[in-house]
Amino acid sequence: AKFWNVPHEYSTIVGIEESIQEILLNLKEIVLRSNLYGVRDASICVKGPRYITAQDIILPPSVEIVDTTQPIANLRESIDFCIELQIKRDRGYHTELRKNSQDGSYPIDAVSMPVRNVNYSIFSCGNGNEKHEILFLEIWTNGSLTPKEALYEASRNLIDLFLPFLHAEEERASFEENKNRFTPPLLTFQKRFTNLKKNKKGIPLNCIFIDQLELPSRTYNCLKRANIHTLLDLLSKTEEDLMRIDSFCMEDGKLIWDTLEKHLPMDLPKNKFLL
Repeated sequence: AKFWNVPHEYSTIVGIEESIQEILLNLKEIVLRSNLYGVRDASICVKGPRYITAQDIILPPSVEIVDTTQPIANLRESIDFCIELQIKRDRGYHTELRKNSQDGSYPIDAVSMPVRNVNYSIFSCGNGNEKHEILFLEIWTNGSLTPKEALYEASRNLIDLFLPFLHAEEERASFEENKNRFTPPLLTFQKRFTNLKKNKKGIPLNCIFIDQLELPSRTYNCLKRANIHTLLDLLSKTEEDLMRIDSFCMEDGKLIWDTLEKHLPMDLPKNKFLL
């Protein structure tokens, strides 16, 4: 959050009931909903006297507020009040570093935990020798995700977690043929894919998963959102396909390319994704 003419976060502004720190805490409590990743700009610009609520935040079309009645501040005098905001979709809890705030910018620690509570119960049913069990799940969220969306996301993450074990036998057979085992890497262009398929190492491309690579979480998440799970998926894409992925940039491409060049037993073309 960026304020104008505010020396530090413990300051008070004449005509505003709350301190800057209290306003930051109120902003932290606002729950947003969006299907897009990346940073988005928002703002508040009002004139007092009046109460400021979440409804006064000017948001991009891709973002909506779950509860527009959440309070932000109370303007008791006829003053102009403006805040510039940057928002992004994330997960977990992130503590922002306190940097020099001479320009009036103050970070807000992100709490992205939409699931508030989960309860389950199991009931047996059936007659005779046929017994069945029914699982009931109760999920409470803060509104940024619906319970159905939360269950879908959790199920997908669980599938991704255990997916490598589905091909364990195939991987073991491949590794017995390839004594020179390597740490899997990845990148994607049609020419590289052709070269890789011609190599004599017999690499099982559909058994090399991108989560086996030591990629930054942002790059990894970009690929997963594009349904790229294995090296085969990755090498089937073109450079243009990658650049169309939301939040994917040239730096991600170069990082993936360097990883491939370092680990794959093949001659790769040069001057791709060079910055």
